[in-house]
Amino acid sequence: MTARHALRVLSLAGALGLWQLLTALDVNLWLRFEQFPTVTDIARTFGQRAGSDTYWQDLTDSLTRIVTGFTLASVAGVAVGTAIARSRLAADLVGPVLEVLRPIPAIALVPVAILLFPSNEQGIVFITFTAAFFPVMVSTRHAVRALTPVWEEAVRTLGGGRWRVLGSVVLPGALPGIFGGLSVGIGVSWICVISAEMISGEYGVGYRTWQDYTVVDYPGVFVGMATIGLLGWLTSTAVELLGRRLTRWLPRTESAPATRPVRSGARVAPHREASAARKRVRAGA
Repeated sequence: MTARHALRVLSLAGALGLWQLLTALDVNLWLRFEQFPTVTDIARTFGQRAGSDTYWQDLTDSLTRIVTGFTLASVAGVAVGTAIARSRLAADLVGPVLEVLRPIPAIALVPVAILLFPSNEQGIVFITFTAAFFPVMVSTRHAVRALTPVWEEAVRTLGGGRWRVLGSVVLPGALPGIFGGLSVGIGVSWICVISAEMISGEYGVGYRTWQDYTVVDYPGVFVGMATIGLLGWLTSTAVELLGRRLTRWLPRTESAPATRPVRSGARVAPHREASAARKRVRAGA
């Protein structure tokens, strides 16, 4: 384990230790910690939930909804964003409608989903899709419009057609911006799918968390919150790792080794001395 990973583990352990201390001592200053469950209570409840089939069924249902809605939103968002950025007709026909719908929070579409779809499952997937679609679409549109036209002109000069330009220039060049939108979209999707499950769901982590709240089972509520946070972190990390792999041709400045400055009077490597000598001879010639 590197020092950086150790620091992250210590940070998390310190936060949990502070939580345990404040709740165990029933600290009641401006914030009232005496009503919070302790870390040990939450861990005990989590162990009980993890041993039941209901917990894993809820987790599977929430993951299925997220994966389905987010995948559909990713494909549609990239396609629509690219079309709007490269086609004036698409921008005039589709752009105004999307700009009117974009400010509407996805969770506000719950009544619309209930009216449109015959089942709650389809409605929740629709809300998840809507939540992720707009960040992906907007980021794709901006990324495609920001591409330099020199690359496209080079491909067309070599005889490439529209689809060759799209596959060789547009999509690869816009990938960093697209994955920026995907990272935002997966986070917003989790917010909306949990909210939708609380409002109209029958199963899922959000539904179970709300049920625990209604029966005043606060350790169960925090187990649900911790599960949501863990699932969100895992899916966001998966999107980030995929983005790094697909854009590995980009320079990674944060992992690049630092260049060591040459001290005054320090001896230069022999091959550099030879190279410098050859340059002086050519200059004198």
